Amino acid sequence: MSESSSSSTSSAARLSVFKTYKLYVGGKFPRSESGRVYEVSDAKGNWLANAPQSSRKDARDAVVAARKAFGGWSGATAYNRGQVLYRVAEMLEGRREQFVREVGEAEGLSKSKAAAVVDAAVDRWVWYAGWTDKIAQIVGGANPVAGPYFNLSTPEPTGVVTVLAPQESSFLGLVSVIAPVIATGNTAVVIASEKAPLPALSLGEVLATSDLPGGVVNVLSGKTAEIALPLASHQDVNGLDLTGASTELARELEVAAADNLKRVLRPGAADWSADPGTHRMTAFLETKTVWHPTGSLGASGSAY
Repeated sequence: MSESSSSSTSSAARLSVFKTYKLYVGGKFPRSESGRVYEVSDAKGNWLANAPQSSRKDARDAVVAARKAFGGWSGATAYNRGQVLYRVAEMLEGRREQFVREVGEAEGLSKSKAAAVVDAAVDRWVWYAGWTDKIAQIVGGANPVAGPYFNLSTPEPTGVVTVLAPQESSFLGLVSVIAPVIATGNTAVVIASEKAPLPALSLGEVLATSDLPGGVVNVLSGKTAEIALPLASHQDVNGLDLTGASTELARELEVAAADNLKRVLRPGAADWSADPGTHRMTAFLETKTVWHPTGSLGASGSAY
């Protein structure tokens, strides 16, 4: 047998290697604790993959991982957080073709339109990376007071934030809700789009190789309501972004979130291609105000 015919036979006999999508929790890639999966189809109804269907236990594990990571991430310098976010953008750029394909299949877009979406998502990571060491200058500062005091306000992260990713915008919208949460020092438990979770699960693979500490972002897939309800009532979750919730579900989650006074963001319809502004960063920031005595103020100045 000639070398060319041998090569042809070998190529024809090769089996396709299908990708196994997994959750991203605590910097690792577990299957769902329940062992369940559900079918994910493209915009035309064709089967794409089986995605893990997260359980309540997976949600609790994600909160534990996010809480464990919070101290180190919130304590890092804003400059360092910006470097890490920029590294995420670098890694996304390196896997651009994969995300173009996944976004195109998920949203029924042509290759050129999917590429534009992916490019916009990478640019948005860079945009938020630049804000990490500047947001404090926007929402913090010195306050004038009537008395011998310095009065200084500084922003601090809220804590663990549950993010319901947009249902329709599987990647640009996803990036637009995750990046502002972690840019300001919070950690996140993200519930991916129920019908188009694959770009989110692939994003977990990027985050794992981009210097982001394990647990800062945790990605769950499955039935949005099934995962969101226990997270909304979880006593160790401090914030809730309802972007991907239906009107009815959002109402239920707000009631559950009130038990421990979570910060809740319930935005209206979003144009993900528009300038995002700073409201998603400030939504999950607390303001710490410090009073410091200056001593008596006289003609000669301060006396300590």
